[in-house]
Amino acid sequence: METNKNCELLFEYLRGILYDSWIEHFEVDALSEPYKDLGRGLQYLETAVRELVSYSAELSKGNLSVEFPEEYNFLCENLKNLHANLNHLTWQAQQVAKGDYSQHVAYLGEFSVAFNEMTRQLKEREAKLQEEAVKAERRAEMIEGYNELLVEMLSKRKEWLLVVDKDSREIIYCNKKKQVGIMDKSFCETCKRRLSFQTELLKWDSNEQYKVWEMEGELDTAYRVTSFQMEWKEHSSYVHVVVDITDEKRNVRNLTSKENRDPLTGIKNRSFFEEYMEIVLCEELEATLCYLKLDGLEEVNEVLGHQAGDDYIQNVVEIVRKNFRGGDTFARIGGDEFCVVLTGNMAELMNRKLAEILREFEEEFYGKYQCSFSYGIVEINERYNEISLDEILKDAKEVLNAYRDRKVEKHSISEKR
Repeated sequence: METNKNCELLFEYLRGILYDSWIEHFEVDALSEPYKDLGRGLQYLETAVRELVSYSAELSKGNLSVEFPEEYNFLCENLKNLHANLNHLTWQAQQVAKGDYSQHVAYLGEFSVAFNEMTRQLKEREAKLQEEAVKAERRAEMIEGYNELLVEMLSKRKEWLLVVDKDSREIIYCNKKKQVGIMDKSFCETCKRRLSFQTELLKWDSNEQYKVWEMEGELDTAYRVTSFQMEWKEHSSYVHVVVDITDEKRNVRNLTSKENRDPLTGIKNRSFFEEYMEIVLCEELEATLCYLKLDGLEEVNEVLGHQAGDDYIQNVVEIVRKNFRGGDTFARIGGDEFCVVLTGNMAELMNRKLAEILREFEEEFYGKYQCSFSYGIVEINERYNEISLDEILKDAKEVLNAYRDRKVEKHSISEKR
């Protein structure tokens, strides 16, 4: 009977230790003499288990600063080894974070493989980043060199390039002056003397993305101003490109005085056009030429008579003339052939305008025929300095033919649908 009681007390004590349940203070003296040593052994086991539970709980939270258990606690031996490994692994990770990719783990099984693969990839990635950084630095140096070259080239140009802050109306760049901070509103003396309309440039405010306008200066001088909006060094700005066109205007006036006009339409004729283009090419002026050809004029003449054909010609002249400025060159160079010439590289602007004109023209219906025309646009720049007007017109006609082919193809597709 006494044996059963001792065994029951010891069993309940052991179960409390193993399942971490509440354990009432265990009295070893309550045991019979033969069982007291076993009771004291279980008390030692209780202490060791409680230390194991507390120690493992701290490690599970990542607390590597927790103290190691006593040496006598054999239950914690493996955890102490793991603790030591985690401490060393933490140090290795810190070294890797500093760029030491020579760290290698060989004592944690699959984790070792993953850690070593991570350091290998980090090493490769850093090498690639360093390579990209070197390339970026070289590109930055190259761009800076290009910028310096561009600024130097702009300073040599005849035209003015002015950048005006949209909000403050201060000039933040001028190609005629060395840049040192924000420029004075009054411009330099050269601009003050030659650009008498400087105040109008500073006040210019428009919602238009792009505008070409003309201004008169002192002593009967004339300037063409191309204005547009852009971001300049994180400033919302207006850019004004100002070109002196005094000589160009004078030459045009000389040509105009000869009254070289087409008798049917009243616009310039081929003789005027050829003289004007000779000036453009001889003086190496930048210009944009549009070669325009009426579609179906011959059929209109044959079917409806030449009066209907003349009306067709006058209709296209009227709609083109009202969409361009009076100072632009518009000439009839053949029966159904016309040319429009703008100064400067204006291909994008001219393409946009001609597309709008054609859309409006095709919506009109004169008599019994559908109105339409085709066109080709070329920019005249330094590559045309050594060639003739005939070659320029040949290039424009090739552009027109390509445009006409696209129109025919588009029309065919529409009919099939």
